[in-house]
Amino acid sequence: MAPSEKINIPQKPPMVMIDRIISSEGKTTVTGFMVKEENVFCSDGILREPGLIENIAQTAAAGAGIKQGDKDEQPLVGFIGGIRYLTIHSLPRVGDELITKITVEHEVFDATVVNGRIYKEDQIVAECELKIFLIKNNL
Repeated sequence: MAPSEKINIPQKPPMVMIDRIISSEGKTTVTGFMVKEENVFCSDGILREPGLIENIAQTAAAGAGIKQGDKDEQPLVGFIGGIRYLTIHSLPRVGDELITKITVEHEVFDATVVNGRIYKEDQIVAECELKIFLIKNNL
């Protein structure tokens, strides 16, 4: 898939933690995100740990949105059910561009396990495994 203009995720500003979809093919989705001063997860010019985790989760949501298909449909709502193997190598600063790559490892019923990595240039900023549960019958 080519880069996308519209991102089909349930989050709305100010909680959006991805700017663009770079690619989504098979089980892998890659997004881009520019850290801005007004970001709700920034303090003292630094993007804090919850913002990194949310960035990985929203990259997974974007991949699910693409897989869902129709951009006019409501995106699936999900929540993080577990975080494993979280390693924060560094905290990005305002003005840094982050590239996030997730790979779906398992999908069982409404649960999806993804491995995610965030990069700044060629350096890994953070990595973890997320268990995400999707609510397929939004009310």
